[in-house]
Amino acid sequence: MIQFQFNKTSLQQLEKQLKVRVRALPTIKNKESALRMEVKKAKQDVIRLNELLEEKILQYENMIILWGEFNTSLIKVTDVRLSVKKVAGVKIPLLDGVDYSIEKFSLFNNPQWFLDGIELVKQLAQIGIEQEFFTQKMLLFEHARKKTTQKVNLFEKVQIPGYEDAIRKIKRFMEDEENLSKSSQKIVKERQQAAMEEEV
Repeated sequence: MIQFQFNKTSLQQLEKQLKVRVRALPTIKNKESALRMEVKKAKQDVIRLNELLEEKILQYENMIILWGEFNTSLIKVTDVRLSVKKVAGVKIPLLDGVDYSIEKFSLFNNPQWFLDGIELVKQLAQIGIEQEFFTQKMLLFEHARKKTTQKVNLFEKVQIPGYEDAIRKIKRFMEDEENLSKSSQKIVKERQQAAMEEEV
């Protein structure tokens, strides 16, 4: 509910508030549209990475028996490097890289496919981290988009019509007041004129 008084000061304040919202609305709509696109791109990246992960796992399914021999402690993720970037007004983390540490092991005492195994684990870890990363990115964009949509709806459906209605009411009131004032002045003038004519 918009608070106002039936005077010029209140009218000017409401007109100023209305102008601010009318000017801001296209920008907010553009932001909403940009966020919608970013959500869509992030979703596509998540789907692509899901498919890639499944594809990689299927490629090595025939080696499943050998994985029992593989020493999983040979490779570890030591760091996930991030930075932050603003996209459509939202701070989004960027994946700058993943660091791994590989334990020393004897190539003579272990099967020669261990090197391929390490590379595969590295690839799977990279895809998994990217997948989680894009999922979080998508959620951040989706949250920002919802808030922006709410703001667009608030401006379009509540505030702008509310300010326009309040301005209309004040203008009508002031016009009515002016008309009443003119009418009363006319009546007073006519009475004064009539009184002057009676005196003559």
